[in-house]
Amino acid sequence: MSKKRNEEVKSIEISLWDAANKLRGSVEPAEYKHVVLSLIFLKFASDKFEQHRAKLIAEGKEKFIEMSEFYNMNNVFYLEETSRWNFLMTKAKQNDIALLIDTALHTIEKNNKSLKGALPDNYFSRLGLDTTKLASLLDTINDIDTTIDPENDLVGRVYEYFLSKFALAEGKGKGEFYTPKSIVKLIAEMIEPYKGYIYDPACGSGGMFVQSIKFIEAHHGNKQELSIYGQEYTNTTYKLAKMNLAIRGILANLGEKAANTFLDDQHKDLKADYIMANPPFNQKDWRGENELINDPRWRGYAVPPRSNANYGWILNMASKLSENGVAGFLLANGALSGGGEEYNIRQQLIENDLVEAIVILPRNMFYTTDISVTLWILNRNKKERTVEQFGKEKHYRNRENELLFMDLRQEGIPFEKKFIQFSDEDIEKATATYHNWQSGENYSDIPEYCYSANLEELRKKDYSLVPSKYIEFVNRDEGLDYNEQMTTLQSELKILFEEEEKLKVEVKEVFKNLGFEI
Repeated sequence: MSKKRNEEVKSIEISLWDAANKLRGSVEPAEYKHVVLSLIFLKFASDKFEQHRAKLIAEGKEKFIEMSEFYNMNNVFYLEETSRWNFLMTKAKQNDIALLIDTALHTIEKNNKSLKGALPDNYFSRLGLDTTKLASLLDTINDIDTTIDPENDLVGRVYEYFLSKFALAEGKGKGEFYTPKSIVKLIAEMIEPYKGYIYDPACGSGGMFVQSIKFIEAHHGNKQELSIYGQEYTNTTYKLAKMNLAIRGILANLGEKAANTFLDDQHKDLKADYIMANPPFNQKDWRGENELINDPRWRGYAVPPRSNANYGWILNMASKLSENGVAGFLLANGALSGGGEEYNIRQQLIENDLVEAIVILPRNMFYTTDISVTLWILNRNKKERTVEQFGKEKHYRNRENELLFMDLRQEGIPFEKKFIQFSDEDIEKATATYHNWQSGENYSDIPEYCYSANLEELRKKDYSLVPSKYIEFVNRDEGLDYNEQMTTLQSELKILFEEEEKLKVEVKEVFKNLGFEI
């Protein structure tokens, strides 16, 4: 995208964010994201509809312009007149505008099967929004011309911007619907989901899927060759995901409804070629005392403890990997070395040769938590093989009973004042390290960055997956001259003490002149 277009998008983003912030006070922060994102979706869907309607007329197919089939076959949502943006804008100042928006969203969902369960239901009416503020927001969104970008990049970027800003605004303990973009990009670039089935058991707003499609497009692949499956527990987030994917024209199976992945698995028989996930960290009481004891997902392993769902998520994903399946997912660092049943499961995962890489991330990358986070990569097939990827052959060496540790804590650049994000260079470096290790070309252990461990080493470390137990760290004090260092410190302290005495004299003189001798 050109510099001018980037500036246009940023200008729209800022204007929209300012308009959204005017809703504060009358709407909870966790609520107004649904207001804004629903309206952005409505504007986008309407613009696409009007564009395709004009095309049908230009092609002499005017008699078909009110037939939904002629829109759906082109991945365009059919909109009745009362659901169209222009109709709503003529009513924007009316007192019943909230009801009209709810009716429009309900009608769109009713007429388009792919949007089943995606759009808010009577949301605007229930919130009791200030009509003036809502009209102002409608005016701002009305300025977005979504048709000038044929790749939907503008509306996609605006949507992504809002998801990140809302996550940032909601802060610690909330905003779980969003995984920072640079982390998602790192996962996609490492596991390379280019075709087949991809799955996310805790899909949030669908960011993993969006980045997977971007990965394919960046490598000039065919996004139709990737089938998307996901599940989300929270109903409002489930709707966000459906809208986020629909707004980009991405088809996905997110299950019949929002549901608990453990208790109501929407994709029981799925075998995925790729899994990307950021499940809730350290989830407590995720199952009842006698629930899921004999669940087939744990077959061959201990039952994950009720006190923490981390290993429940790991085994859920491991059970859904195809024979060549790869999973990249995020977990709190505690999962690297937990005891009890977690230890038993981790030991079995390592002995079964499922774990391929452990990548520790910098702190302060997430808006929702400040705990340390690790990227796990599981691989069902670590044997030597050659595959075709984007028209080129890619060779993997035999990596059986080997595991790559990486430490990215020194990587990243400042972002939004107190946060860290990966630069493109950081992602390229980490990805190249992992892929070179897989191929056996140009890889070597690097102190404080990466280390390739074998099964015997893992056994000796009692199956701990903490990277610092394996990656070599440099002792920067080694080789320093002790006497020289102490002489330097002595000199510096002497100067500081002299300055302190001088300041004492000056302060006493000031007080003496004021008539308060010390």
